Amino acid sequence: MEYKDILNILAPCGLNCYKCFANSEGGIRKTSIKLQDLLGSFDIYAERFSSFLPIFKKYPSFKSLLTYLAEENCPGCRKGSCLYPDCGVRDCYKEKKVDFCFQCDEFPCEKSNFDEHLKQRWIQINNRIKEIGIESYYQEIKDLPRY
Repeated sequence: MEYKDILNILAPCGLNCYKCFANSEGGIRKTSIKLQDLLGSFDIYAERFSSFLPIFKKYPSFKSLLTYLAEENCPGCRKGSCLYPDCGVRDCYKEKKVDFCFQCDEFPCEKSNFDEHLKQRWIQINNRIKEIGIESYYQEIKDLPRY
């Protein structure tokens, strides 16, 4: 895959937007829609099954989460706004005129506003991209889960 195509998939922080639960073109959304279709009008059956399979008492909560996942509609960090409200990368990469954080002279910095876990992933991802290049990095992670 070419660099310009990868820019539509990977966020400036290096995370795979298509693997995000909120991405409109992502697998989680598409699979959630498919699961909704497969379940059809399962509500009445879940209620019936709950009398002898107690786990089905949780079906309404599951259905609510499934609906949420199916309705998420983020176009990706480069095309829209990040779901993470405090994301500092969203505006910074545009100001710095870079495609990825590792291309900035200040990387790593404190501007990301990520929690400690995500900050460590962000640093590792960007160091890996810097080490092997964006095309190789994409090939390395394209089939892996984001979370």
